[in-house]
Amino acid sequence: MTILDERLTDDEQVIVDTAAAFAAKRIAPFALEWDESKHFPVDELREAAGLGMGAIYCDEQFGGSGLSRVDGVRIFTALAAADPTTAAFLSIHNMATWMVDSYGTDEQRAQWVPRMASMELIASYCLTEPAAGSDAAALSTKAVADGDEYVLTGVKQFISGAGTSDVYVVMARTGSDGAGGISTFIVENGTPGLSFGAQERKMGWHAQPTAQVIFDGVRVPAANLVGGPDAVGTGFRIAMNGLNGGRLNIAACSLGGAQEALDRSLRYLDEREAFGGKLIDEPTIRFALADMATDLEASRGLLLRAAAALDADDPDKVTLCAMAKRFVTDHCHAIADQALQLHGGYGYLHDYGLEKIVRDLRVNRILEGTNEIMRVVVGRALAKGVR
Repeated sequence: MTILDERLTDDEQVIVDTAAAFAAKRIAPFALEWDESKHFPVDELREAAGLGMGAIYCDEQFGGSGLSRVDGVRIFTALAAADPTTAAFLSIHNMATWMVDSYGTDEQRAQWVPRMASMELIASYCLTEPAAGSDAAALSTKAVADGDEYVLTGVKQFISGAGTSDVYVVMARTGSDGAGGISTFIVENGTPGLSFGAQERKMGWHAQPTAQVIFDGVRVPAANLVGGPDAVGTGFRIAMNGLNGGRLNIAACSLGGAQEALDRSLRYLDEREAFGGKLIDEPTIRFALADMATDLEASRGLLLRAAAALDADDPDKVTLCAMAKRFVTDHCHAIADQALQLHGGYGYLHDYGLEKIVRDLRVNRILEGTNEIMRVVVGRALAKGVR
């Protein structure tokens, strides 16, 4: 079975095949080793960028691939079947790059996007803070204008790529409290006053660094304010629009991981014998597999629907992205957990790869907006529709 849309044009099929072939050759054979050694595969990420996966849905004018959100979902699904961790980091880089390409001035786009598209510059997204997670509009990192510079002070929390990434797309407060007082900045690694916390010890995502990003009087050229001087106060809108796509991408990472978990289960159960026959012939096991496959297909359908809505700028795009993120990450984590159960004790062993998938998919229910917040977004839209 495949979770990828089978009604593909020739060009779409080439995109999927390219991502799947790259993942099978350059990621899958090393995923367990990277997880165990906590190795961040920078070289492989840049190879992926060389195939057009560093700026998937950015404009071709400055080096982007010019593809759709639906294409992006298919790409991240294929990559995540090999390693959800590597795919997830690439999705975050793509989100940060898209924000610069979509909201930056032409000068900013020309300066930054080509090098981000090639992943010469690896990018991180900096929104969450120690005291501002789900309530992102309450962030307290400040950016104070000083001549032709801004001075940034504050701390960002749970930042993927922290310490390794070359550029940080940072949301900071330039005005009053609330969403309207936030702006977006590009901060280069190595800028005086920029430092990083200790690497977090995490349940999963071992093959990508995660740490605090600390701004202690970091001076950033005013030219690094995304969108230019007229864009002061637009940072929260930029961040939220970026997260619409980020939610799709992270759901796609769950989808790919769950597909791999199901595929491994089918192979294992067809080989494993007990009680005089193959495990896959046991009715109760077939029931479990049927539920897993059904949930996988339902996840695929909703995710592709939401991606198409984002491509079309559908009025319901925010609601659909929230629905897809919540549904897919919840159900696909459950599929991975069931796959581990079907493997019995072997599923609990590192070398079988199932426990890694379960660990890696668990965080997807938290990041890019917790699934509880996704319910808030959907519930608010429903209530608004009847008033």
